[in-house]
Amino acid sequence: MSGKQVKIRLLFADRGAFHHEDLDVPVGVVEGYERLIDGLREDPAVLKRMYLDLGRLAAAWVKEVE
Repeated sequence: MSGKQVKIRLLFADRGAFHHEDLDVPVGVVEGYERLIDGLREDPAVLKRMYLDLGRLAAAWVKEVE
């Protein structure tokens, strides 16, 4: 993907254990949606790159802009 990227930290919960993953997404995912979770669930650029297990997603936040 080209253009400005944003690093998103995803926190997952799985049977009482927590782990995080970082995801680089286009800035439009953050700017184009009222809520970050909507961008992660609906944006085609995100959906093409990964499957997001929303049942285990506990939190998501912007970590940094590249």
